[in-house]
Amino acid sequence: MDFIVTFLGNAVGFLWGTPLIVLVLGSGALFTIGTGFFQFRHFKYLMGKTFGSLFKKEEREVGSGHVSAFQAISTAIGGAVGVGNIGGVATAIAVGGPGALFWLWVAALLGMGLKCAEVTLAVYYRSIDEKGEPYGGPTYYIQRGIGQLLPKKIAKISTVLATVFGVGFACNFFSGVQGYTIAEGFTSAFGIDILTFGIIYSIVVWIIVWGGGKRVVEFAGKIVPFMVVFFVGAALGIVLINITKVPSAIVLIVKSAFTGTAAVGGFAGAAAKTAIQNGIARSVFSNEAGQGSSTMVHSQAHVEHPVRQGLWGMFEVFVDTMLVCTVMSLSIIVSGQWSSGLEGAALSVSAFDAVYGALGAKLIAIAILLFGITTQTGWFMYYDVLLRHALSKNIALKNKILMFFRVIYPLPSLLTIFYTVHYGLPTGTVWLVTDFFCAVPTTLNIICVVALSGVYFKLVKDYKARYMGIGKADPDFKVFYEDKAAGK
Repeated sequence: MDFIVTFLGNAVGFLWGTPLIVLVLGSGALFTIGTGFFQFRHFKYLMGKTFGSLFKKEEREVGSGHVSAFQAISTAIGGAVGVGNIGGVATAIAVGGPGALFWLWVAALLGMGLKCAEVTLAVYYRSIDEKGEPYGGPTYYIQRGIGQLLPKKIAKISTVLATVFGVGFACNFFSGVQGYTIAEGFTSAFGIDILTFGIIYSIVVWIIVWGGGKRVVEFAGKIVPFMVVFFVGAALGIVLINITKVPSAIVLIVKSAFTGTAAVGGFAGAAAKTAIQNGIARSVFSNEAGQGSSTMVHSQAHVEHPVRQGLWGMFEVFVDTMLVCTVMSLSIIVSGQWSSGLEGAALSVSAFDAVYGALGAKLIAIAILLFGITTQTGWFMYYDVLLRHALSKNIALKNKILMFFRVIYPLPSLLTIFYTVHYGLPTGTVWLVTDFFCAVPTTLNIICVVALSGVYFKLVKDYKARYMGIGKADPDFKVFYEDKAAGK
């Protein structure tokens, strides 16, 4: 077991080392600069078209899509705002120190540009299945988009790359980190048997995903807005109670981001490189910018222009990281629990417990449950899209495998709980497994999105001209790949 943990630690250290850090930040900077700093210069417009339109009727209409824009963003936020915001961010601070939060911010602000590009390309290159329903995502824009860029003699390489992404991404299914972190949080808060909870939780997840994508998006549309408000309100309460400590906390975050953090209390100390690595890794895992995951549900939305859905991608990152992760991190830091030596959900529970007493542990346990279940059911949609694309040429086999997948979907989380309890696997090791499975497809996805940047920039230019009055619109420009391919 020690050998496996050491191997994972070294592998993650390499995979999430300087090359990937530069790739995440560099690609985010590319799309930020290439669009004229869209998320900064047009922030008011962005919020108006996303948050400001949440309750408009057209955002809840399915139309030509498989899901409405509201259902898509609810499912995407539900998939992004998960245990990574509670257990993952807490682990980043416990390992990398408060400075990890600074790099999480940097990665998220630039990640807004990257996420918009991913979502836009996923919608642009999406395909219509035999039922007339749209599906898209990294495997679609890698196969179709990269295939167009390559010479005809080697164009099939794009299919190989799409397969590599699909297989690598699917490996996340086996990590079981969602169910484990939820069980860990409930064990800390309520003292109930972790195995019993794991079984009950798995049954609930199974009931939701058994209804397929339709039930998942309907569930997300009802629960996600409530869970975000509930958690942000509870975490913000800790920050407000300790409001006098916020200025010194900000100084600590910025200073330790560049100089590292000295050992204090139960905190062993961390170099600046550790803060950078943990901050960016947690940012990508939390808001999924660069990971390509939520693009698979965004691509199913009813939308008139790919960039319009891309704006929702920006909003998703903003809510997940700049709002939820920030208040969670600040609550851990200002409560003084960051240096306790605890990790994961247990650290987050201790921060709530320090302010709310016994009630605090229960509050965050409820948040962990809500976040975890919306994330795990949301990710069902992503795996579902991968299977649909991989089996698109054999409809009968596709339907059988999709049905079988619904049956076994909760098993990895349940098995992880059993395995962890039996062998006493540390929380940090569970997150090492997740980081390992996340790194390879993330790297490939970002490279491919950058390669398709020319297509994205043309779509942004067209969107600005059509809907923002910036520039002159070309009436012959095709905003969807299939329209262009069909010559419509």
